[in-house]
Amino acid sequence: MHVDLRAAADLLGCVLAGQSLAGALPRLAQAGGWSPAQRGAAQALSFEALRGLGRARALLQAVHPKRIKPAELEQLLLVSIALLSTPAARRPAPGGGEEHQDAHLRLRASAPDKLPPYPDHTLVSQAVQACALHAKTRHARGFVNALLRRVQTERAFAPKSPLATEEAIHNHPSWWIARVRAAYPEAWQEVLALAAEPAAMTLRVNARWGSRADYLARLRAAGLDAEAPDAPGLAHALVLRRAVPVQELPLFEAGAVSVQDSSAQLAAWLLQAGAGMRVLDACAAPGGKTAHMLELADCDVLALDQDAQRAARIGDTIARLRLPAARIAVADARRPGTWWDGQPFDRILLDAPCSASGIVRRHPDIRWLRQDADIAALAAQQTELLDALWPLLAPGGWLLYATCSVFPQEGADQAAGFLRRHGDALALAAPGQILPGRSPERDGFFYALFAKRSTA
Repeated sequence: MHVDLRAAADLLGCVLAGQSLAGALPRLAQAGGWSPAQRGAAQALSFEALRGLGRARALLQAVHPKRIKPAELEQLLLVSIALLSTPAARRPAPGGGEEHQDAHLRLRASAPDKLPPYPDHTLVSQAVQACALHAKTRHARGFVNALLRRVQTERAFAPKSPLATEEAIHNHPSWWIARVRAAYPEAWQEVLALAAEPAAMTLRVNARWGSRADYLARLRAAGLDAEAPDAPGLAHALVLRRAVPVQELPLFEAGAVSVQDSSAQLAAWLLQAGAGMRVLDACAAPGGKTAHMLELADCDVLALDQDAQRAARIGDTIARLRLPAARIAVADARRPGTWWDGQPFDRILLDAPCSASGIVRRHPDIRWLRQDADIAALAAQQTELLDALWPLLAPGGWLLYATCSVFPQEGADQAAGFLRRHGDALALAAPGQILPGRSPERDGFFYALFAKRSTA
């Protein structure tokens, strides 16, 4: 386990340096020659450390107010302290782990619930051993042992303790907390608290393969169980009772099923793209929503993304699911002059770049990577995208605006501003703001649906 702790500390260091966990993990795993089990364990430990980073910082400051050098030592201490102050029942067990490659495409997870959680003394001992794995921390084994044992007596601080800053209590940056509190005065604490819990694994059954009931039977025959949400727009959704590697899902490679959160599954249902319709999926990678539309109808889809590597995944997704081909283009959706053929679209899906504040359960690094100023910059980009794509919609057509965010600047405020700017836009029924939740299991999302008034 000490090897996994050191790997998790290295991952935390990457995040604190401004790198995403999704980018750092494969790079460090390749450089270190990590096995799949090591990679999963490092991911699980770093996830839990990031979920408790605010609390860990406060506890470290309390027991050792002076700055700790080198950075590699501080990172190991933060990971260890975060785990020490996490309820034992929720700690990833040695050798266990979870890996979310993308919130909308795939999830690989081991099953740590099969192993008992490790006790405190094991964690302290393993952290001390982890010191020996790095030249810059070998000297600090006695210091780490003494400090972590002191943390054990400090970890349950009272709400009025000097340690009890908002960041320490809620494990989010103070600016993030302030935005969520202002937006949801009755629910802000629940929204923040839910981010400490790992997200469930939700599946979408390929409608061209068969029914949800058929696939549920396959799951149970394979020793897996799932719940079928009873909610509008989720006719093909199943929520697994425990996460498993996608390779353990029956007929996954044959295209029977995909991994996609229930909130994301609403997009294709809301857009109602019918057979023969010209559809634009702007910012489409990695292709989950594109694929869902093609599962439901033989529409003519142009899937657009400005990232060539991510755009390639759209084709991979469609091929695995045995779906009709979509046209895939690498281009900036804000510059239609570089890619549009002049023919209007009947439907446009804009799943816009955003803060991703609604999916922090799946990506706990997001809250520490984002800055307060990012929200205004992202909102400006969303506005630019909406205004660039609206002229491409045929009269009578629909545009669905979506973000995986809980911040109103990227949701309700953006939709209201769009209606003020475009007199030919009519707001249709849509969910609006969806907050993260357990019943049904869902990520935070925002949806607004607009129809273009006919000029006749």
